[in-house]
Amino acid sequence: MRLAKHWNKVSAAAAVRPPGRRPRDPQDVRSEEGSAALEFITTGMILLGPLVYLIVAMAALQGGSLAVAGAARQAARVYVDSPDEAAANTRALRAVQFALADYGLDANAAEVSIYCPAPAGGCLKRQSAITVSVRIRVTLPLVPDVLSLPTSASIPIEATATQIVSRFWGTR
Repeated sequence: MRLAKHWNKVSAAAAVRPPGRRPRDPQDVRSEEGSAALEFITTGMILLGPLVYLIVAMAALQGGSLAVAGAARQAARVYVDSPDEAAANTRALRAVQFALADYGLDANAAEVSIYCPAPAGGCLKRQSAITVSVRIRVTLPLVPDVLSLPTSASIPIEATATQIVSRFWGTR
């Protein structure tokens, strides 16, 4: 009868845990406390760096885009309101310089082109369209000045604006 009782205890213990596994030691469980938080922080920091850089780069590109669009629009407006073409070119270039300087971009690096489809007689004729295009390269942030990387790690942004000369131009 004693043998039967012993056999029941062994079979009950075998039913609780799979064969070949030892029971857990409470010290092993305590040694792993807090490791999930450490893994979460480490993984979060690894993923947070590129995410922050992406946000900063997108902000720089958006600022450049707004600067170029505003510069083209203001240059076209100033051009059509000028009294003659010499003053119009000077004022348009100055408007581009001011607009780009407001966003912290180098105005000397900008390419400005003014187009008017008027044949002879100049661009400032009544109801003629003046198109101003401004193009600039925006460098990505945190790019070092080594081996001309800023020129290769820059993105060109271009904006075009068209204004029509007033039908009352020249009657002032």
